[in-house]
Amino acid sequence: MVSNECGRIDVSGDAVDLVIRGGLVVDGTGGEPFEADVAIAGNRIVALEQDGARLRGREEIDARGCIVTPGFVDPHTHYDGQVTWDNRLGPSSGHGVTTAIMGNCGVGFAPCRAGEQDTMIRLMEGVEDIPHPVLAAGLPWTWESFPEYLDALETLPHDIDFAAYVPHAPLRVYVMGERALRHEVATAEDHARMAQLLKQGMAAGALGFGTSQTIIHRSSDGEPIPTLAAEEAEYMALAMALKEGGTGLIQFVADWDETEAVFGMLERLVERSGRPLTYTLAQSHTAPQRWRKQIAMTQAAVARGHNIKAQVIPRPVGMLLSHALTLNPFYSTPTYEQ
Repeated sequence: MVSNECGRIDVSGDAVDLVIRGGLVVDGTGGEPFEADVAIAGNRIVALEQDGARLRGREEIDARGCIVTPGFVDPHTHYDGQVTWDNRLGPSSGHGVTTAIMGNCGVGFAPCRAGEQDTMIRLMEGVEDIPHPVLAAGLPWTWESFPEYLDALETLPHDIDFAAYVPHAPLRVYVMGERALRHEVATAEDHARMAQLLKQGMAAGALGFGTSQTIIHRSSDGEPIPTLAAEEAEYMALAMALKEGGTGLIQFVADWDETEAVFGMLERLVERSGRPLTYTLAQSHTAPQRWRKQIAMTQAAVARGHNIKAQVIPRPVGMLLSHALTLNPFYSTPTYEQ
């Protein structure tokens, strides 16, 4: 993987590893595209020159007529299972993505005890429509804890980088067992244990924690995601665990029916923990203008010094909807619900 931080080494002498010549560089700063040569050595971009005649590469790519950009970050994926058997992480890797983020929406496969594995598979199947037979056949389950999960991934070759949130649903089930599946409120002891395990995950390299408070996230059995019962005290315990470590972010998805109450909780998490938070922003059939209110509330929170970002899909995408799948085209319309 190539870093996009230019180093300060002398490239006028020996040849560097790679020179990409004559491409139209779009560097991500918002500036105008420009033609340039890009020199790479030791997996780092070491020079970016519009007249790169002095640059020599042991390998060179003629990029004239092509666009050269930094690798994209795909901030919302569910490769948590696929990453254990697929080194390509497609389709993201085929579209210029060089870093994929997993553990979103509170679903994943660690921490997980023997005996709870099928529960996590059915949850991922229901939330993301990844077939149970595929996950059951592909997951090696050579881990129990989240650090062990990351260790298992480190032993495998991958074409692109990845990072993972500690997923809240497996964390909750690991600590609370059947009480989590019955959607009981967590105790103070549960909070402390979840926070401890989150800190262990962060020390091992987790990105933060991901969670869900939406009723449409259900297992393939139709049961709501275990995190639906989580209260503010539980979220605060996890957020404060991130504060103690001085790193990590919070990923959140919700229904937003009580917009002010939900956003108020998110802002309190950020205010007390000092950690950044990102939430999924989408338009609703039943409240088509609510996203404007969410944006306004987010902008006001940012003006107050709180690092909250709404995460939206930046381009049109295709979605497979079916009565045989988790979502159908009518799932949120009042007449269908009746």
